[in-house]
Amino acid sequence: MIPTYQLYQNYADATDPLRACARMMAQALGATWPGIPVHPYWRKMASACEVFARTQLTHARPPFGIATVEEEGCTISVHEEEIHATPFCGLLHFRKDSATVQPKVLVVAPMSGHFATLLRGTVRTLLRDHDVYITDWRNARDVATAHGRFGLDEYVSHIIDFLGVLGPGAHLLAVCQPTVAALTAAAVMAADGHPAQPRSMTLMAGPIDTRVNPTAVNALAKSKPIAWFEKNMISTVPARHAGAGRRVYPGFVQLAAFMNMNLSRHVEAFGKLYHHLVDGEHARADQIKDFYEEYFAMADLPAEFYLETVRTVFQEHALPLGKLSYAGRPVEPRAIRRTALFTIEGEKDDICAVGQTLAAQELCSGIRPYMRLHHVQTAVGHYGVFNGRRWDNEIYPRLRDFINMHHR
Repeated sequence: MIPTYQLYQNYADATDPLRACARMMAQALGATWPGIPVHPYWRKMASACEVFARTQLTHARPPFGIATVEEEGCTISVHEEEIHATPFCGLLHFRKDSATVQPKVLVVAPMSGHFATLLRGTVRTLLRDHDVYITDWRNARDVATAHGRFGLDEYVSHIIDFLGVLGPGAHLLAVCQPTVAALTAAAVMAADGHPAQPRSMTLMAGPIDTRVNPTAVNALAKSKPIAWFEKNMISTVPARHAGAGRRVYPGFVQLAAFMNMNLSRHVEAFGKLYHHLVDGEHARADQIKDFYEEYFAMADLPAEFYLETVRTVFQEHALPLGKLSYAGRPVEPRAIRRTALFTIEGEKDDICAVGQTLAAQELCSGIRPYMRLHHVQTAVGHYGVFNGRRWDNEIYPRLRDFINMHHR
């Protein structure tokens, strides 16, 4: 393995003090005094310092920051509580100060280099009409090696256990990468007659069958043997962290891959941030700052989970080919009968293309036709499926109605 993590740590140790200094300089140069205008030169210098300071990566989960929600014309307080926890994940409940009984929804967040707060907009919208829970995956570099491995089986086990904590009658919603694990969990629970198998399962923009309309991401995953990924993408957590010695796929490597896909767009965004700050357009600048504050909050993935995902989902296509196993037993999606299925895709998704999530409909042949629904949202890419205006106004109403229809 290449010592990528230690090289990154050395870089961060050298540059983070410079960013901290730039942050202080930005505040000093941008300070205003009554009756004294800020010279344009100082404003440009302050803006440049702030832009540089904003390029810092962080490794702790940002707050969800959802304090209230509008419910039937009233403002309801929301309290974020961890109701169950393992070394690798916490089960968060967004408890509302409301006596109204609403459908329980477990949101399975991706373990893909970002924290669960990437779904902040998804959760905020769901809270209008639902009792919402979410998987809050830990940063793998903060999990001691004594807690053992974490692979696909452990991921699926977490979903099954969390549904058990919620009890019978809950609904399952998975976004992107965990759609495979969610479908696996539902199939295992159905085969076992588990009393807490979900009433409905919504799979959003996920890689159920990446043989369909393969994207650049899919092509990259198949371009090298799994040994190459293990040698070049896996690194060891440095000694200073709680997970010292754990093999991980570093979040900063994932971030670099994401940014390189649209590098010009990110460069343009930081250019706009600079000009908005210079021009005093603080509202526009804050939008960009808020986005990158979340985007640059990185979490490492356990090496086992990353390598097994690349191999079984993207290289071997184990689920659609009927070769996927869980704890040594075959996974049979056709065993699902009591769980309704809703699949959602984005027309312009360049990560999970149209048809890849739809494949779940054919795999779940045991579900009656009236319990199945598919929706392709026009004019949205990957993130637009679960965040933004069209998610709020066009996708969510369909999801809300689907859950209500099957919440019996």
